[in-house]
Amino acid sequence: MDAEPGAEDFDAAYEAGVRFLARREHARRELQRKLRARGFSDAVVGQVLDRLVQERYLSDDRFTEAFVRQRCEQGQGPLKIIAALGERGIDESLARHHLSQQEVDWLAQAREARRRRFGEALPADRREWARQARFLASRGFSSEEVYRVLDESAHE
Repeated sequence: MDAEPGAEDFDAAYEAGVRFLARREHARRELQRKLRARGFSDAVVGQVLDRLVQERYLSDDRFTEAFVRQRCEQGQGPLKIIAALGERGIDESLARHHLSQQEVDWLAQAREARRRRFGEALPADRREWARQARFLASRGFSSEEVYRVLDESAHE
């Protein structure tokens, strides 16, 4: 057999990586985790990831752009998006760069999220105000955005 030892592992890991990427974009760390879970060694996984990057099949930049766009469309706030990207191994500066490329009015997005969840009714008391504030914070909106949305609703 002419193949060097481990060549079959590399080929199998490469094929698995390409299959994952055919379904959707992945961050490097995500794909690394998935290939390791399939039982491939760290050395093989590292080589496969380097090859996929070299061939431009794997790109943290492209992944981040798609992820940010999708999460913005889902109505998530910037803090939640940055945190989710961090969990996937994406540097905060790259996440913030792609967030800044989106034409999102975060305040309007927070208002809409509040309206969808709670309707047009304004918070009637401090307890309800706190409940709505927790909801908006859990969606990834900053405390400034939360206060502005809820204070606006209190003064309408």
